Amino acid sequence: MKFFVPLFGFALLSCAVADEASIRAAIGKSLPLLERSSVIAIDERSNCFTCHHTGLPVMTFITACERGFKIDAGNLQTQLQFTADFLAKGRANYLQGKGQGGHAFTAGSALWTLKLGGSKSDANTEAVVEYLLGHQKELGHWKPPSIRPPSEESPFSATFFALESIRHFSTTSQQDRTNARIQHARDWLLKTPAQNTEDRVFKLWALHSVSADTKSASQDLLRTQREDGGWAQLENMTSDAYATSTALVALHRTGSVASDDPAFQRSLQWLLKAQLPDGSWHVVSRAKPFQKYFESGYPHGKDQFISITAACWATTALALALPVAQ
Repeated sequence: MKFFVPLFGFALLSCAVADEASIRAAIGKSLPLLERSSVIAIDERSNCFTCHHTGLPVMTFITACERGFKIDAGNLQTQLQFTADFLAKGRANYLQGKGQGGHAFTAGSALWTLKLGGSKSDANTEAVVEYLLGHQKELGHWKPPSIRPPSEESPFSATFFALESIRHFSTTSQQDRTNARIQHARDWLLKTPAQNTEDRVFKLWALHSVSADTKSASQDLLRTQREDGGWAQLENMTSDAYATSTALVALHRTGSVASDDPAFQRSLQWLLKAQLPDGSWHVVSRAKPFQKYFESGYPHGKDQFISITAACWATTALALALPVAQ
């Protein structure tokens, strides 16, 4: 398609390097919005862990802090404790194989959040791992319980979060079963083609998680970068902040693309241009709402949940372009 750029064409395109001052300014405008909204979300939904208002902000705050940005350390710890408490409340259900709302996707995402925060295994994480080891075992992978595109529709994303969780939190007594599920998931990943950007992003990350060869998956993702430097969720859509930033973070975190690579730099430029004056990014929602709507303090009304999701990934992608603070 005419808006795809083949790998061999990257070098032919002019590519301005995103300067550090612009990147730092963009992150500095985004972080206060993310921090405020993550606080409000806990007040509004005190019984529910969410990726968009807890898990992904934790990822962003930690990455920004590592790059020298001042964050609200108290809020970060609150988000991590909120996540741990949420899983603790579901311990009995996890041990019974029932899980919590969102099933494997929620369980894996919440454990991944605790992993990012440096949490160690305990009785509650052991119960969640036990659930993940048995849940959807017949599939050889994991899949989300509902289709809420783009961030909760892909079996590759559900599988990535589950793999990261069982790898990090499995106890000695769970290790043999963990290794077996990892091998089954690895086999599934290697033989199952990705259908869209979300699939490509998390297939790459999941393959990296199980120490498989990621070259083909990274090239598959890079081939779908648009001429403007961004990525689109689907082939018939235009570039947006969610698809672009998830692709960037996955490519960087898996060691597939360095931050000074022309493809990475072109995408940084796209993200900087797409950021709005208030520091936010706006992505239009494709998911059909089924939960009660609430204002989270992030802009863009009914689009605020996917928009803050995109903003977390975008802010993280920008931060990854900066050196780690000494």
